[in-house]
Amino acid sequence: MDQVKTLGPHHLLIITYLVCIPLYLQVTESPLRSHNAAPDRIPSTRSCTNYALQENLNSFLWLVKRNPPAYFFGTIHVPYTRVWDFIPSNSKAAFKTSQYVYFELDLTSKPTVNALWKCQMLPKGGLLKDVLPRSMYRRLHRHLRYIKKMIPMWLKDNDGEYYQGMAPYADKIFQLLTKDWQKKRPIWIMLMVNSLTESDIKNRGIPVLDQYLASEAARNEKFTGAVEEVEEQCQPLNSLNDTQVVFALNQTLNFQEKLRVGKAHVAYTTDDLIDHYNCGDLTSVLFSTQSTRLPSISSNFSLRQLELKRTQEIDQYFRKELIFKRNERMAKRVIELLNKYPERNFFFAFGAGHFLGNHSVIGIMKREGFAVEHMAPGQKLPTFKALRITNPLTRKKIRRRKCRKRHRRRCSGRRRKRPDFSRVKLVLKVTKTPVEKRYVANLYLLNQTFAGKVYRVQPF
Repeated sequence: MDQVKTLGPHHLLIITYLVCIPLYLQVTESPLRSHNAAPDRIPSTRSCTNYALQENLNSFLWLVKRNPPAYFFGTIHVPYTRVWDFIPSNSKAAFKTSQYVYFELDLTSKPTVNALWKCQMLPKGGLLKDVLPRSMYRRLHRHLRYIKKMIPMWLKDNDGEYYQGMAPYADKIFQLLTKDWQKKRPIWIMLMVNSLTESDIKNRGIPVLDQYLASEAARNEKFTGAVEEVEEQCQPLNSLNDTQVVFALNQTLNFQEKLRVGKAHVAYTTDDLIDHYNCGDLTSVLFSTQSTRLPSISSNFSLRQLELKRTQEIDQYFRKELIFKRNERMAKRVIELLNKYPERNFFFAFGAGHFLGNHSVIGIMKREGFAVEHMAPGQKLPTFKALRITNPLTRKKIRRRKCRKRHRRRCSGRRRKRPDFSRVKLVLKVTKTPVEKRYVANLYLLNQTFAGKVYRVQPF
């Protein structure tokens, strides 16, 4: 039987990065990028000394063998600039050639972001000070004051100088990262505290990898969708009982207080996680036979028997709710899409943690009879004949593209407009389409369009 290791509060944050549970820190705009304060690229090459070696190792792309093909791609919830240069070219090509891109959640949608924010708040306008013990609330407040004091120092470069334009925004950054913390649920406070580190704060404002892919899909007019609802991701975190949440937050504060005085160290930082992702060795380092195999909390704390039992209960709960149940649900919805739309080429971008270890999405797909193959970095993608997809422009896009007056003809073939049946004579023209191999009747109407085609008028 496999040895089951327990995970600490900091490692729970790592799980959220690997399975892409979006914290509000990642879905909120930051003044760092709006004023070009920090460098755009921060290379991450500590684990792999050779870039070519890194390029050969890293691959989180799987092929679902069908015609047209479908792809799974494992993402990580960190700034895309830290990993994009190390993603193999065939993974980028698979994304580019796919017309239908699906994520766990649509992080570019305003309703989704608002729902994420709402789910983190205490119900009925409650306050955190009324939920936590008074001593713990004071410790939390003290730690946040320490973070606010340290942010200006963290925003300096190696020469001790501030990144250009950064200094005036140190307070704004803190306010943004800790906004409404007095009204948040304790479990989200725990994740917030663990994410307030030097490396994470320096990268605030850069879109995370899945956000970047979503924006690129929208820019290239791909069809985007999501396989989960916000409530399905929030419910497992918000369903912990008060005793478990207070215990987890207490362990987090204990660990952060020891870090400040140099009596503790983080086994795996976000930078380490990025390095392992870039090298393609998440399985060997962070996972063993379990999809969430992480170092034991006992490496940082001397736990009593009762505390160890509580830690194991929380560990088992999150393994079940954040990994196994979600894997089953996501795989089921992927299968529904593949069966419902056999002519579409899909690209599914989920957290890398959903594709690793036992009970993964890949394992479930194979169990249901699908042929899924891991794609090596240099492996050639299968060829297929892409179907032309008509994507009518909305009125908003027409205005944005200035399709008026002398530029009107630029978008005339894609305007969404119904034919005027009262002024035209219907003319049936029988044509044979090479794709569907069946006869269809086309309606022609002059100077008007429908479904992307121009029609011809014949008076009565």
